[in-house]
Amino acid sequence: MTDLPLMVPIPGGGLTLHDARRKTSRPVDLERFSLAQTPVTWAQYTSVLGTHVPAGESPDAPVHSITWTEAVHWCDRASAAAGLGRAYSSAGVEADVEAESNGEASADAEADVGWDVSADGFRLPTEAEWEWACRGGTAGPHYGPLHDIAWTGDDEMTSAVDVGLKQPNAFGLYDMLGNVWEWCWDYVDPARYVDYRVLRGGGWADRPWSVRASVRRGSMPSARLDDVGFRPARGAVGDPGNQSAQGWSHRSDRERARSGEPVGFGWTPLR
Repeated sequence: MTDLPLMVPIPGGGLTLHDARRKTSRPVDLERFSLAQTPVTWAQYTSVLGTHVPAGESPDAPVHSITWTEAVHWCDRASAAAGLGRAYSSAGVEADVEAESNGEASADAEADVGWDVSADGFRLPTEAEWEWACRGGTAGPHYGPLHDIAWTGDDEMTSAVDVGLKQPNAFGLYDMLGNVWEWCWDYVDPARYVDYRVLRGGGWADRPWSVRASVRRGSMPSARLDDVGFRPARGAVGDPGNQSAQGWSHRSDRERARSGEPVGFGWTPLR
């Protein structure tokens, strides 16, 4: 039997997202959805893929060193195992995952991944969904005293820690802050960082000041980082064919990529 994450219902609501570089803010309204109670563990990850937990890894620790593309691939495999509609479509993801696992150059298939917002299958949360779920109705940087809710550099750990050992937030979600950063669906800044995707939550080695509900980072979708994992969402949040939902918009991505600003040194706009 496939070991799938326990999904927690998250009520709809609204929040404001901030763009520090552009010095802008925008309100986001969210439909209800569900989110995994913890980051995906090694036991859950390997169960869906039919592989084995790597030697030296705890089955109950969050999976890490997983690329964004591999997380998308896992979501589709988990949807199939649960008899749910696939959230993603891409002709190249399978080939891209195989190339990444062999240490080869990515085929850039992630640029062609499409999200069916009407599907009920597993998917990566938008960053608006992630932040709303993380806050759990609170407005401060943390949903509780940081030492009680998150594994950070102050704990002097040397790797990711088994999930669910610290206190959950008001929605019943564990490890939303600390332990491992979590991939989200959105681009970080398509005018500056090409196809880099958003990371949220902070990791086991991060200093406490950087482990906050509002902090956002990003990395290339083929990156493998030892403090990065993922936590899937579920829920149909739009009509078939829509290209916007839950704070994300394909049109907005393209408009941000064509910002009209002078291209700074080292900037690589998404084409």
